[in-house]
Amino acid sequence: MIFHIITIFPESFDSYLNESILARAVKNKKIQVKFYNPRDYVKEGRVDYKPYGGGPGMVMKVEPVVKAIQKAVGRKKGLKIIFLSPSGKLFDNTFAKKLSKSHKEVVIICGNYEGIDARVKKIFRAQEISIGDYVLTGGALPAMILIDVISRQVEGVLNKMESLEENRVSSSEVYTRPEVFKYKNKNYKVPKILLSGHHKKIEEWKQRK
Repeated sequence: MIFHIITIFPESFDSYLNESILARAVKNKKIQVKFYNPRDYVKEGRVDYKPYGGGPGMVMKVEPVVKAIQKAVGRKKGLKIIFLSPSGKLFDNTFAKKLSKSHKEVVIICGNYEGIDARVKKIFRAQEISIGDYVLTGGALPAMILIDVISRQVEGVLNKMESLEENRVSSSEVYTRPEVFKYKNKNYKVPKILLSGHHKKIEEWKQRK
């Protein structure tokens, strides 16, 4: 899976991509993450400007963003192009799984400031995707979330595909040693059912949780 990221802040991805499972996935060539900075395609002046119709903040210009996307797409056809937006389709595991099966490359457009000129998504017929009913200061964090969730669906990224919580009975409550932990004169114990070895009852407990 190749992720083409359109962003004016590529360095903000460094700490996340250089640690843990994603770093290993990049090293093992299970995924690739490539960056395209619209600032590199500004002929003169700024990458952003005041919005038509008035309002606070600045809007990212259409031309440098379009050129960055063109560089990412090249002559390839059928790439999935995602336009991150609070008003888009809500992102979930089902979408991530389908995308990982249907596309080997995806372009993710990250906005900043007051957003990106709307003509960008019209030109490329990009699908608007939201990670939740809230507004962030930029698109880097949502893009990292998409990379993480989609990458988990790629075979070889996790040690075992059985590690996918959505494909098995899992619980939000998990425990490990010690069996009893004492804190301020109170004992906190692992639920007895998890120590029983009775797999059916353990599965039922997980489902209830």
